[in-house]
Amino acid sequence: MNQANRKIVEFIRDKWVIPMDNNNLFAKEHFIDEKTVRRIREDNEYHISLITIMRICEAKNLKLSEFFKMVGI
Repeated sequence: MNQANRKIVEFIRDKWVIPMDNNNLFAKEHFIDEKTVRRIREDNEYHISLITIMRICEAKNLKLSEFFKMVGI
């Protein structure tokens, strides 16, 4: 479970958060708290919640199944 969580967090961080380079803007555009974005970016122990994944997917117009395929889970 921890490996899957790490894979998800790193995917979101590397593919979407870091390239945007603006935590506050990412948070607003993806319906999540800015603190959550900081944790995705900086906290190696962060356990992402399903609701956070769902909100990001909704903002990206992705189905959860599509997201998990992209992540490789």
